[in-house]
Amino acid sequence: MNFTLKIWRQKDAKSQGAFESYKVENISADTSFLEMLDILNNDLVHQGKEPVAFDHDCREGICGMCSLHIDGRAHGPGDGATTCQIYMRKFKDGATITIEPWRSAAFPVIKDLVVNRGAYDQILQAGGFVSVRTNSVPDGNAIPIAKADADESMDAAACVGCGACAATCKNGSAMLFVAARVSSLAKLPQGRVEGARRAKAMVAKMDELGFGNCTNTGACQAECPKQISIAHIARLNREFLAAKLED
Repeated sequence: MNFTLKIWRQKDAKSQGAFESYKVENISADTSFLEMLDILNNDLVHQGKEPVAFDHDCREGICGMCSLHIDGRAHGPGDGATTCQIYMRKFKDGATITIEPWRSAAFPVIKDLVVNRGAYDQILQAGGFVSVRTNSVPDGNAIPIAKADADESMDAAACVGCGACAATCKNGSAMLFVAARVSSLAKLPQGRVEGARRAKAMVAKMDELGFGNCTNTGACQAECPKQISIAHIARLNREFLAAKLED
């Protein structure tokens, strides 16, 4: 398979970027998208040119670092998958593929397709943790937790913090990310103790970092590689409003 790649190239955060076109040929249909970029970079290095910078780590759909906007979709043409889980058979032979970094004011470009997602780390540091002492690990059945609550907590905890929700949202909102982190702890007794403080602190930090407001378009849920439901946003809103009413 042969493709034309329109890739965003940007030297650093202060430089003006632009699209550049590249040809890749004889690509197997079973090649992953990141492997295809590896092949392109190998060709560029042999030509004495600067390879394309892009994020990657596990390449197993776990870490969420492979954050690329492909043909206008976060992570590319697939549902419930990260970029590294997209294979070239998803594209037509001879297609032109447009590849961009996340487009969000809170995720400034570092170089080419690499963005700084440190804003998510700051939100987590503001409250996405349990700080109360729980002593040693209790016996498995010492604290009964309803299966529905445990399942919901685990579903929310599946968030990999890739940033696709904010990059897809027309408002640049991080509500799905924050809501998933709040839900993953709020549904468990260990996290319930600090529920009010957590909701207020994480929402305040999200606003401080310049993320937009949620208008419930559902785009975040549609492009989330872990298919996290926007129902968690409703829970975050309830947690936040209840905390504010207590104040």
